[in-house]
Order: sequence, then structure tokens, then C-alpha cells
Amino acid sequence: MPTRYESKKLRKGRYSETGRQYLITLVTANRERLFTSWRLAYPAIDAFKRAQQDADVESLCWVVMPDHLHWLIELKHPRLAHVLGRMKSRSTVVMNRLLNRTGPIWQKGFHDRVLRREEDVKNVARYIVANPVRAGLVEKIDDYPMWDAVWL
Repeated sequence: MPTRYESKKLRKGRYSETGRQYLITLVTANRERLFTSWRLAYPAIDAFKRAQQDADVESLCWVVMPDHLHWLIELKHPRLAHVLGRMKSRSTVVMNRLLNRTGPIWQKGFHDRVLRREEDVKNVARYIVANPVRAGLVEKIDDYPMWDAVWL
């Protein structure tokens, strides 16, 4: 069994299907805790909004944690990797400007899970937005500002 993580193995068998719902997880480079305030999380949040404005996705739900994020989308663009590459690029440029630095903000690659057609999307969204509570960052989700869902 390999002891080294290889992101290219994540791409093996990956297939993007327009109209399907995906749960995406992106992790910061070296698990750096970059998103510790609304001001620092905003570049990622704005990149979500831009992907929707560009008609690449319908953004259903998201939560930005200190060192990673979860984003539930319905894919409108034929290539998921393209959408996430643009999102990561846009947020990296702004984050580096804000932090007066250069270099990667995100780990290479991403984790995606396509939702089964019979899955309850709202239950998946509830699970996503409850991440800060499960992580012990807050006692109730209303106390955590960096999340949103279309059902509100």
C-alpha cells in the first residue's frame, strides 16, 4: 500500500456529468488555517458566486472552514475540473493580494462525490453546514458566519 498521497489517483475514473449534484471538498495548502475571518474567507465565497454567475454551477450550499471548504453544487459546465480550477485560481489571486504573499493557497486536486439521485439533498446540505458545530468551532450553526444554503 502506498504511503504517499497522490492526487492523480483521485482523477482515475472521474467523470463529470452536467445536471448532477456534487459535494466538493477543497483543502488549503499544507492545511494552513487561512479562513479564520469573514474577510479572509470572502475570496473563496466570491469565487463560488462567480462560478454561478458564469453559469458553470448552481451553488446549493457551502461552508468555509479554517483550512478547507465544502461546496454542494449542481454542475452546469461539462468539466468539473475546469470549474474548480477557475474557482481556485480566482480565490488564490485575491487571497495572495490580501495576505501580501505569493504561492499556492490550495492543495492540488480536489475531492468530489456525486450525489445519488435518491439522496435527500437537504440532508446533505444540513450535514455540510453543521461542520463548524462538529468541529467544535461553535455551539450552534447560527454562531458561524461562513456558510450559506439556497433553502434559507
